[in-house]
Amino acid sequence: MPPTLAATLDEYQIALPPQQVELLDRYREVLWRWNEQLNLTRHVTIEKFVGRDVVDSLQLAEQLGQGERVLDIGTGGGVPGLILAICRPDLKVSVCDSTQKKAKVVQAIIEELSLPVRVYGCRAEEVLQLQTFDTLVARGVAALAKILYWLTPHWDAFDRLLLIKGQRWVEERGEARHRGLMKQIDLRKVASYETRGNDSESVILMLQIKQLDD
Repeated sequence: MPPTLAATLDEYQIALPPQQVELLDRYREVLWRWNEQLNLTRHVTIEKFVGRDVVDSLQLAEQLGQGERVLDIGTGGGVPGLILAICRPDLKVSVCDSTQKKAKVVQAIIEELSLPVRVYGCRAEEVLQLQTFDTLVARGVAALAKILYWLTPHWDAFDRLLLIKGQRWVEERGEARHRGLMKQIDLRKVASYETRGNDSESVILMLQIKQLDD
């Protein structure tokens, strides 16, 4: 008999209220159902859903303050945005994806689960011309240099950027510096944690515009 979501969360020592566990399980089921039609995720076992998607999202959640306005850029099938919305209902979560098919599926998932999440079917740069946010979050969207190139003109629309990255983050930082994209940016590693099963470290990077000394 395959493991249940609740049992796997227990194994990872993740304690969530029962209603959140139930909603997460419904999200997983709906995501996997849509995944048969459109490639949204490679994490199609309970173990990977918890060990990667839930763990990553909860690590991000620890960095977010009460009631923050959050935009998940390049959300794909809704990770981390929809998991943040489920596990941190105080947050005001929006998600965007420039692939229209994915954005429409995420909208359908949100409606099926009755989540208070807004979806934008366009690039993050376009969203930032319309709305302001406290924090942008992203996982697996692009290399650091590419993300900074996209967002450089739009720092007045958000306060900080939180990125989930793997072992190559130092190399990516070097490339971004080489391209002159880090001159105005303060980058800090705010969390690191093991990814079970492949012995690799994941990190959360926080990027902000450098504050000028008085």
